[in-house]
Amino acid sequence: MDFEELMIQAGDATSAPQGEIPRQKVPGWIRWPLRAFFLPFVLLDVTMQKFARILLPPPYVKGGKCKKRGNCCYYIMIRKPKGIWGWIFQFWNMQINGFYLRSKEDFEYEGHRVMVMGCRYLQKDGSCKHYQFRPMVCRKWPVIEQFGIPRILKGCGFTATLRNKK
Repeated sequence: MDFEELMIQAGDATSAPQGEIPRQKVPGWIRWPLRAFFLPFVLLDVTMQKFARILLPPPYVKGGKCKKRGNCCYYIMIRKPKGIWGWIFQFWNMQINGFYLRSKEDFEYEGHRVMVMGCRYLQKDGSCKHYQFRPMVCRKWPVIEQFGIPRILKGCGFTATLRNKK
């Protein structure tokens, strides 16, 4: 399966993927204080990104709202890390943030290798069990970047329109 097929599958999914979610190796009494410690830094980063968007607005404007289908939580695309820092990054996402590998296969996207992960904290009603502590990748979704095309899953409820339709 290539990346485009995976995105179609993610947009068309109507239920959670089948299969067991692997257990985390790091106990909760370590995970949650770590997430609480780093939360102010995450919030500062989000605030600075919003400020930067005011100074230099991206070419697209986000519209709509989340339909709470959960597809973006079942199909999280994270760049494949390399080296020791890559191993730490992957460990952090899987053991602290609560993501798990959905596929052992990597995919090619915009010249980079990406891993497909899912989130263990998505509830049956489509909401996040730990919304206040959600990681940066979740806070930035849908991705509307300064350069490049917006990344939005089909049917999620969000839209992206050009800022200046001239």
